[in-house]
Amino acid sequence: MKITSSKQVYDCGLFRVTEDCAVDPKTGFRIRRSVVRHAGSAVVMAVDAKKRILLVRQYRLPAGCYLWELPAGRLDPGETPLKAAKRELAEETGVRAREWKKLAAFWVSPGYVEERMTIFLARELTEGAATPMDDERIETAWFTRKQIADMIAKGAIQDAKTMIGFLTSPRK
Repeated sequence: MKITSSKQVYDCGLFRVTEDCAVDPKTGFRIRRSVVRHAGSAVVMAVDAKKRILLVRQYRLPAGCYLWELPAGRLDPGETPLKAAKRELAEETGVRAREWKKLAAFWVSPGYVEERMTIFLARELTEGAATPMDDERIETAWFTRKQIADMIAKGAIQDAKTMIGFLTSPRK
């Protein structure tokens, strides 16, 4: 596919929206879509020495409820996913890690969103003071793998990045 036109129709700083057209040069097949353009996000699965997993709970306006999820956030301009993961973990929870490993990367909803999330496993943790953003009210808690598996099965965890992080993390 070849992009034949792209026009920005909205920009709020967090993301922008474009109206794009593309054509397959071989067949002439055309696509027109509104695309949410997002810099990408980093997600952290922090696991402590007791093999517990750190989750955050905050109100998510689009979902209309509080959600338990892995710490995560948007990549700042010029920031790598790993650098963003380290920053977000410290900001949201106060936790820092000495060991980092990439677990997975995926497109959030590639039909209309250009957001790629990268999930990292963080180990060898030290705790400190959190510095959340002004519009964030974050609760943190540690959970065992069994507790998280039960929460997913019962619908208490409904966040896709958290489910993917949990399913791709090492069991040991």
